[in-house]
Amino acid sequence: MNRCPWLPPELELYQQYHDSEWGVPSRDRRYLFEMICLEGAQAGLSWWTILQKREHYRKVFRDFEPEAVARMTDKQLEKLVLDPGIVRHRGKIVGVRTNALAWLELERREGSAVEWLWSFVGGKPIVNHRKVMEDYPAKTPESEALSKAMKKQGFTFFGPTIAYAFMQAVGMVDDHSVDCWRRG
Repeated sequence: MNRCPWLPPELELYQQYHDSEWGVPSRDRRYLFEMICLEGAQAGLSWWTILQKREHYRKVFRDFEPEAVARMTDKQLEKLVLDPGIVRHRGKIVGVRTNALAWLELERREGSAVEWLWSFVGGKPIVNHRKVMEDYPAKTPESEALSKAMKKQGFTFFGPTIAYAFMQAVGMVDDHSVDCWRRG
């Protein structure tokens, strides 16, 4: 079974993520918020690091329900700096709550954060035709626009490269290689 060239074949959890989730278009509010936060946690690290810690992230960040995360106190967040089950970067930890507050404000203003996010790709996935690793860009004009807009809305740890990884992960972009069984 052919898979995307970026996928390490020896990592079963990574294969499960690729086969069941990566690139599947999602309009699930909680999932999109989760992926914004996890992609931000990845900044400067590998996705493999975050993927291994994902279940613990869900536990300590209240399954990424924006309202619940927004209510987390400074004391609760500070305690997480000592938690080896997540990336212990104070800015990234506090950033999850910052992102929850920005998400809720975005919903208040726009009505739907989900539809607002999807508007950056015209409401449907952009389908690319990647073959080899060199075909995969780190960012695109769409990810640069999304990153700029997210920062303006108050989101943290969401530069153009993180924005593109998010867009790929949640299926706003179909970047499965042309010979990948999961394409489409």
